[in-house]
Amino acid sequence: MAADSNNFGRVAVLMGGDSAEREVSLNSGQAALDALLRKGIDAFALDVHFKQTDTHPAICQQLTEADIDTAFIALHGRGGEDGVIQGVLQALEIPYTGCNVSASAIGMDKLRSKLLWAGSDLPTPAFELIKASDIDADKQELLEPLAKKLEFPVMVKPAHEGSSIGMNKADNAESLWQALKTAAGYDSEILVEKWIVGQEYTGAVLDGVVMPLIRLETPRDFYDYQAKYLSDDTIYHCPCGIDKSLEHQYQKLVLEAFDRIGASGWGRVDFMCDELGSPWLIEINTVPGLTDHSLVPMAAREKGIEFDELIFKILQTAECRL
Repeated sequence: MAADSNNFGRVAVLMGGDSAEREVSLNSGQAALDALLRKGIDAFALDVHFKQTDTHPAICQQLTEADIDTAFIALHGRGGEDGVIQGVLQALEIPYTGCNVSASAIGMDKLRSKLLWAGSDLPTPAFELIKASDIDADKQELLEPLAKKLEFPVMVKPAHEGSSIGMNKADNAESLWQALKTAAGYDSEILVEKWIVGQEYTGAVLDGVVMPLIRLETPRDFYDYQAKYLSDDTIYHCPCGIDKSLEHQYQKLVLEAFDRIGASGWGRVDFMCDELGSPWLIEINTVPGLTDHSLVPMAAREKGIEFDELIFKILQTAECRL
């Protein structure tokens, strides 16, 4: 059942965690916490740790001792987006924001997301899966089939990381080899994906509605970690500058991709449009960033929803899954 919009009780903003996206999560969580406090919510920060140490209890104990009525999930990356924290909260019968266990797990898994979309006849770039253990095999034997099937350039990405961590563009066999080795430092499964030449867009979803699309423009090869969080030369076009009827078509695809994953509450779907204007689904983010560079707040503002109200609306989507 949905949480009472007038009585959330003690709201824990779950942030931090142990993933490679810890610092981004701390920034997102603090921004969400400040907004909830300004809205008069009894909210507090909880830096979640998934491994027990001398200073941090096990996650179930940590959540139980915190006396939580509702959880606002601002955890990015592994543990926070992949169904782990969702499963713990569900077992404790604590309402939480965002997707349920299965949708979180699928959404964090780039391979399974793409397989699901492709199986639903939704457009997503061609790809090949490489196991990190295969990189120790014969270099030429590994690279030649990839280059033949996908052609250069390609995108190389760890299958279970967010914020573009471990991702690299490869223009030739040598850079592909280096990109594979980099990605293998983050994940046992690596996607090598056909490079799409064209414009990059993102569609934010809130409670079943796709907000105005954002077109991303960066002087870098792609919208990487630097462009997302550190650089000031990324340009965000919102409104995105395309015909409204075309934007509605893209928004429909975003919502369909969101629904196919089983996502709920809020999230973001990223896609590319090639030179012919055909859209290609790239990935879904089930706990998007809430920093000063983040895209969901930007789309919400274009729709007339200021940041504090956006955070409150996300909190209103919190559910107790039984």
